[in-house]
Amino acid sequence: MYYIGVDLGTSAVKLLLMEGNGRIANIVSKEYPLYFPNVGWSEQKPEDWWDAVLAGLKELTEGFDKSKVAGISFGGQMHGLVMLDSEDNVIRPAILWNDGRTQKETDYLNNVIGKDKLSKYTANIAFTGFTAPKILWVKNNEPENFARISKIMLPKDYIAYKLSGSFCTDFSDASGMLLLDVEHKCWSEEMLEICGIKKKQMPKLYESYEAVGTLKADIAARLGLPATVKIAAGAGDNAAAAVGTGTVGDAMCNISLGTSGTIFISSNKFGVDKNNALHSFAHANGKYHLMGCMLSAASCNKWFMEDILRTKEFANEQAAITDDMLGNNHVYFLPYLMGERSPHNDANARGTFIGMTMDTGRADLYQAVLEGVAFAIRDSFEVAKSLGIDIKASKICGGGAKSPLWRKIFANVLNIRLDIIESEEGPGYGGAILAAVACGEYSTVEEAADKLVKVIDSVEPDAELAARYEERYRRFRQIYPAVKELFPKL
Repeated sequence: MYYIGVDLGTSAVKLLLMEGNGRIANIVSKEYPLYFPNVGWSEQKPEDWWDAVLAGLKELTEGFDKSKVAGISFGGQMHGLVMLDSEDNVIRPAILWNDGRTQKETDYLNNVIGKDKLSKYTANIAFTGFTAPKILWVKNNEPENFARISKIMLPKDYIAYKLSGSFCTDFSDASGMLLLDVEHKCWSEEMLEICGIKKKQMPKLYESYEAVGTLKADIAARLGLPATVKIAAGAGDNAAAAVGTGTVGDAMCNISLGTSGTIFISSNKFGVDKNNALHSFAHANGKYHLMGCMLSAASCNKWFMEDILRTKEFANEQAAITDDMLGNNHVYFLPYLMGERSPHNDANARGTFIGMTMDTGRADLYQAVLEGVAFAIRDSFEVAKSLGIDIKASKICGGGAKSPLWRKIFANVLNIRLDIIESEEGPGYGGAILAAVACGEYSTVEEAADKLVKVIDSVEPDAELAARYEERYRRFRQIYPAVKELFPKL
């Protein structure tokens, strides 16, 4: 049988067709626009996602026996606010995970309601990217839209709703809304009241691997697929990527270098970082995880290459960064192009180069960008270590992980082994695995991951280089506190 994973990303949707044995039969990608109506704002039209998914599903299954497609599931960009009215019309463009407009609402939640109460209600505190502050922003700034809300959902759940008619979400994705009682896996009555919304406006909650329905008859006919195709709830992109990389055991780690960057630590038990620097979320296997998220990771690479250097020759630019340059760069880069989440929670933070001199060259600046992202991930890594979590190795996935140079930088900045898996299609592959579990191909997510995810290479840190990066990281950590007070004035 075939299983489809839908990775609903920020720049494109990537659809993956997987055989029951884990072999990837086909991959299709469809791009859609991203809108920035004001400085720090980030929006997309859910209708664009739907058009891209429909076109992608048709192309993905073309030439294959469509009668063998058994299930579809998802890995989706998290935190985005999608609102439908009573007639299922999209009320306004979705406000995305990397949107920074909600600082006022975030401050209200953290400082007036109080971080202690938020942590008690949801296991997390408010971040500008989370969904609850977005709901409050709409309530405060677009009351006419707020009054029309019939359904509140996350990006991937809009696609699940259009495919199946099921108004649903999963625990992993819902964890990032600041509306879920993560420990007890139910909507927080207190948070719903704070945001002025009712439980009937919220989707039904499922485990990521549970079927929520089947393909609607009209959609099945339109796509040429059986109406028996099961739709599984799916997961937030990071939890789905963790499934796709086999990060489903206790104290296992995955680093994802996509548009955003994350460090994901799976756990069999619920736990909260006392300073809430790391997110405490549900995992797609029915357990829990801790996660640190930076808002700009591979997007920093793309920005510097395409917008600043005006080139797409990534390999050529990286070739100029030779081994002797690693750990010796005098230029530092703060990768906060869209503000920052973990561990600083500062929507005002901005990208910053420091340390440039007359002999600074193109390669030095590019190296600083790559290193800055690695240093920022290490900030969250250090929080995990402070909790007594001993991470000796990590999987690495995402577009940025395809760069051997960047993998080498990460391995030495973190001073751990990085494992590269056979499939680099983290969220999409994870989504397909969740669909296979929902259809009974595998009894558990753990069984599927154990059988399907294969490590094909590893990058070991070099003791001398790791020592140089240790010194540089200590300097990097001093930069943000030194310039923090400037950012709001800019």
